[in-house]
Amino acid sequence: MHDKGLSTNIGWQDKDAYGKSLSSRQREKMQRLRTWNERFRTRDSKERNLKQALGEIDRMASALGLPDNVRETASVIYRRALDEDLLPGRSIEGVSTSSLYAAARQAGTPRSLDEIAAVSRVEKDEIARTYRYVVRELKLEIQPADPESYVPRFASDLGLSDEAERRARSLLDTAKEQGIHSGKSPVGLAAAAVYAASLLVNEKVTQSEVSEVANISEVTIRNRYHELLEAEDSVALN
Repeated sequence: MHDKGLSTNIGWQDKDAYGKSLSSRQREKMQRLRTWNERFRTRDSKERNLKQALGEIDRMASALGLPDNVRETASVIYRRALDEDLLPGRSIEGVSTSSLYAAARQAGTPRSLDEIAAVSRVEKDEIARTYRYVVRELKLEIQPADPESYVPRFASDLGLSDEAERRARSLLDTAKEQGIHSGKSPVGLAAAAVYAASLLVNEKVTQSEVSEVANISEVTIRNRYHELLEAEDSVALN
């Protein structure tokens, strides 16, 4: 039966209600009661913690349009963090956000840190710190984000054709071959590739529209756009 928010504390003194010392048998009984009471309190606390975290994961995943498999993976990651006692000193919201960020990357449907922060209740810096901590402590295997993994979503949100999406992937492949992707934001490269591809296949979208979908500045898109086209020109000349 749930205590409906009320908790029972069993005193540490081995005395009865009248202040008389308890017998040896009664003391053993009280010790067992204290042990069980502490176990139930710990379990109830974990259950409340988990319920809140899973609610946060579900809310953020819905806002980001992430599929069920990502939510399930995020829930597993959070449960592991809870079981391995990684929560002390960190907020439930921070760990649940980091779990979702990690799960999305593992599933190949990544969201940028800015996108994650936009729907989280914690700041971007806290998410980044907690994410690194959770990944390290749980030894999660997460590959570096690939710019191409963002292309389908950006193209879909902008209403672009399969041809435009293929062209964007081709631009990114060339960028990798030329080494210009190193040290660049994968989100920025993907956004620029989608923008460039839309122009190349005559399905023009504005930098502002791409910026809104990718949640990245128009300045970044312009800079990466010029670099992608220079890489294409370099290949064409060779």
